[in-house]
Amino acid sequence: MGIKLRFSKKFLKKGMFFILFALLLGIVVIHNANSTIHKNAEGKLYTEVDSIPKNKVALLLGTGKYLKDGQPNLYFRYRVEAAAALFKAQKVDFILISGDNSRQGYDEPTDMKEALVAMGIPEGKIYLDYAGFRTLDSVVRAKEIFDLTALTVVSQAFHDERAIYLAEKYGIKAIGFCARDVDKYSGMKTRLREYFARAKVFWDLSLGVQPKFLGEKIDIH
Repeated sequence: MGIKLRFSKKFLKKGMFFILFALLLGIVVIHNANSTIHKNAEGKLYTEVDSIPKNKVALLLGTGKYLKDGQPNLYFRYRVEAAAALFKAQKVDFILISGDNSRQGYDEPTDMKEALVAMGIPEGKIYLDYAGFRTLDSVVRAKEIFDLTALTVVSQAFHDERAIYLAEKYGIKAIGFCARDVDKYSGMKTRLREYFARAKVFWDLSLGVQPKFLGEKIDIH
């Protein structure tokens, strides 16, 4: 019994060591990913329409109109308001909405388009990308499908930073217009998820991950 007990304790200590090592490694990876993406966006984010340079197209990153509990999604509202402000200030000529439309009854691009039109944005100035299932897909498709080499990303600042980093890695000159953020309590889950999403950026880039769908080119004009 004594030998078995010492044997079990030995393996338990080794197991705890590897768990702690994995946790520490994960923290380092997430920290470095977050720091790299944040620093890369310095000087490329704008909060005022008066100061942001003009681009032909704004890439409005999609999100759901409602939360899972049925309440209005403030990320949706603030992103749409930011895109409308850019267009009305003549800082972009077109708005490309890229979002998820992968299941019945859920259509981020169309919902955002309807909200923009209700704000007075001409329907003919809005283009939709229904295959923007995640930020990487939205960015790469902006180049490969819509032939964009420069754009203004519209989302909350933390999301803009990640999109800009990805855009530059795929040869797109990008700046970000920061939509109003939600309060820290409401956005806590999203912020936590963002840390892991930033770490995944480097995994996807190292593996050369491509969008789920590509397709024929669409000319924005």
